Amino acid sequence: MAQFLSDFHWDFAVILSMAALATGLIYGVDALFFARARRAAGTERGNWAVEFSRSFFPVILVVLILRSFVVEPFRIPSGSMIPSLLVGDFILVDKRAYGLRSPVGFWQITEGSKPERGDVAVFRFPLDPSKDFIKRVVGLPGDHIVYRDKQLRINGERIPLEAAGVARVPGLPGGVVERYIETLGSDRHPIIVNPNAPSRAIDFVVPEGEYFVMGDNRDGSDDSRRWGSVPERNLVGRAFFIWMNWNSERGRPDFSRIGNTIP
Repeated sequence: MAQFLSDFHWDFAVILSMAALATGLIYGVDALFFARARRAAGTERGNWAVEFSRSFFPVILVVLILRSFVVEPFRIPSGSMIPSLLVGDFILVDKRAYGLRSPVGFWQITEGSKPERGDVAVFRFPLDPSKDFIKRVVGLPGDHIVYRDKQLRINGERIPLEAAGVARVPGLPGGVVERYIETLGSDRHPIIVNPNAPSRAIDFVVPEGEYFVMGDNRDGSDDSRRWGSVPERNLVGRAFFIWMNWNSERGRPDFSRIGNTIP
């Protein structure tokens, strides 16, 4: 019971599950016990609750299954994954990637593959599991992670960085960030570094069953460098596709972002 209470959080998945249960029960009970009597009396329609449940139960059930066990949409609320993901990106997350979990209670149902270095993962924030975070997996269980002088090292090996120019970001000290292409195994992805920000050095060994994550905006991300690694049981899925973007400053979509895969 204590484990269930620690894993239970009121969110959209719980509300959707309760709606599916309620409409399904009303629809099922009516079909088994009352619909035949109504037809014999010459009427097909039930009360408003029955008609509502009959109409919406299939829709709610399909949405619940797709969202819980296939893909789930998320909106990027912060700039911690710039330049790979921008504020206002709407993404799809593969819920099957790391194993399926129940929409209520977050119990593991099936085994999935293990996260790999370079994966962009959505997970329940370890300090507050009611919140979902998105970061890049950089450290696997047992890895020795060192981040010093804006350089990442894993198990003593310096992770290659390829200079990719600079970008102007209004509001930052100096107003300029440096762009790099980082290579984690076979994965290549862009990152940005603010040369005017402190280094935020860390020396950390990843515990078994946990993962070390960082944002691609290395000096603008709240990640494992501050609050530690992510337990495997907190993993929600792997982000893979941008299906929509809304640029709030311009008040319109950024069509160049739509349809991009996530590096």
